Amino acid sequence: MRLHDIKPRPGSTHRRKRLGQGESSGHGKTSGRGGKGQSARSGSSIRPGFEGGQMPLIRRMPKRGFNNANFKTYYAPVNLDSLNRFEDGAKVDEAALITLGLANQAKAGVKILGRGELKKKLTVCAHAFSATARKQIESLGGSCEVTGAQPVAAPAK
Repeated sequence: MRLHDIKPRPGSTHRRKRLGQGESSGHGKTSGRGGKGQSARSGSSIRPGFEGGQMPLIRRMPKRGFNNANFKTYYAPVNLDSLNRFEDGAKVDEAALITLGLANQAKAGVKILGRGELKKKLTVCAHAFSATARKQIESLGGSCEVTGAQPVAAPAK
């Protein structure tokens, strides 16, 4: 098989609709665009929520209350099975996780999650641990250290 032999799966592609091919085609005259007006013109697109110059509903509604999402802490998740890359007895911290590409440094901190199975005894330093991750690390004789630096809240949008 070569690149020029590749074809899409049968039924996955469709012919484009040929508009304006006479009245009997069913797609003649206005070509499915209705009558006259802004939406009938070529290149026209009206953004979502636009109400023709009237004050939009989203701006007419009163803005009240408190939204806690602005103050949420965003952790970079790291699962237990990915910690098996480290040697037995190693100290795993945020810098080590970032150098291996396991944690995204754009996040506020690192949280160790309990997916997978850990096979090595490690000393893990992170901002947060799930209960299952902490239990599995400590059952192998390792230790969980919560770093003192609190993660920063995500910037408000």
